[in-house]
Amino acid sequence: MIDTRRVKELWRRCDVTARDFPVALLMTVVPLLPEFQGNGTQVGGLPTRPYDALAILVVALECLPLTVRRRWPIVCVALVSIGFTLDQVFAFHSLGGTALPFALVSAGAHLRRGRRVTMVLLSLAYVGFAYALDLAGGQETPANHALFYLSMVLAWGVGAWLRNTRAVEAERRRHVAEATRTAERTRIARELHDVVTHHVTAIVVQAEAARYLTGAPDRLDEILGAVTDTGRRAITDLRHMLDVLDPEHDAGAETPAAGDLRALVEQTRQAGQPVEFTEEGVAAEPSGGAHFVIYRVVQESLTNALKYAHGAHTLVRVRHGEQAIEVEVADDGTGSRSGSPGGSGRGLAGLRDRVEALGGAFSAARQTDGGFAVRAHVPTAAAEAEPAAGRDERATSVAGA
Repeated sequence: MIDTRRVKELWRRCDVTARDFPVALLMTVVPLLPEFQGNGTQVGGLPTRPYDALAILVVALECLPLTVRRRWPIVCVALVSIGFTLDQVFAFHSLGGTALPFALVSAGAHLRRGRRVTMVLLSLAYVGFAYALDLAGGQETPANHALFYLSMVLAWGVGAWLRNTRAVEAERRRHVAEATRTAERTRIARELHDVVTHHVTAIVVQAEAARYLTGAPDRLDEILGAVTDTGRRAITDLRHMLDVLDPEHDAGAETPAAGDLRALVEQTRQAGQPVEFTEEGVAAEPSGGAHFVIYRVVQESLTNALKYAHGAHTLVRVRHGEQAIEVEVADDGTGSRSGSPGGSGRGLAGLRDRVEALGGAFSAARQTDGGFAVRAHVPTAAAEAEPAAGRDERATSVAGA
């Protein structure tokens, strides 16, 4: 059995001239058949002349150049035009005359440079063609010549339209590819920020605290053990993230979810941050990305608390509803950056984008009584997206992280 897919693949790999040759050959052979002789285009009104050896050469000159219509369109249209002129002047009136509009369409579609010059030269050549017909005894009126010329212009215009359509489609695909690359770079940057910043911040804070515990070996050993554990978790999370970014990675692999929040809170406590964690309701099965986003909100918020409110009381409150998950992370710190790595503002901005992409609401701002609070309302997969007005009322400006 013939493998049609393999045949199609081999055909697509062939050079364009090889793929265009069968059509050119067919258009050369058909006009030479007895039943088709003299049934082609007639311009000038000259009596049809019987076919002879010259007719075969003229038909070949008209049709065979279509083999290079895409590779060398200007050569193709020039040779076909010459063949068409000879066909009409010698009054063979071959069916091969249909190759001229075909060549013009191809030239308009595939000619990349010198299109205007080619159009001018073809127009001048048409004037010479009309004059040659008159010398041969043609009786065509100027109106008929003009009508035939306009039909050839239309053929060129069809090719130009096809060319523009392809160009627009290519530009659209380029924009889509660029937008996809940008979105992928943004996603990678967010994942790196979320994973690396949290762990590195915890390590920095723990290492800073270890400097003051040289006189308490037990406590120092505990801190250094926590640093080691945090480093190992960072390596594990980075490996997991790299696996997820791998195109061949199984998309069904586990990702952080709201159920991992207790481990996240405990890790922050080991870094020296007093965290109070409360959870209301029953966490549903992870779906629609809502649980993953909640995890990232808590992770980034605790990272900021370690940076700017180290040692200050921090509250993490999560409420699981039927249609949404609400989370609040608040601290009563002063916002000092002393001894902590500075922020770039990318973290909270990324959280806002994540939350709003799911139709939720996000706010991050200083509290009137001191401290900083991050709040997020994330609809679950079963929940309908909230009206935009409702989201805007709860959303506030993102403070730099």
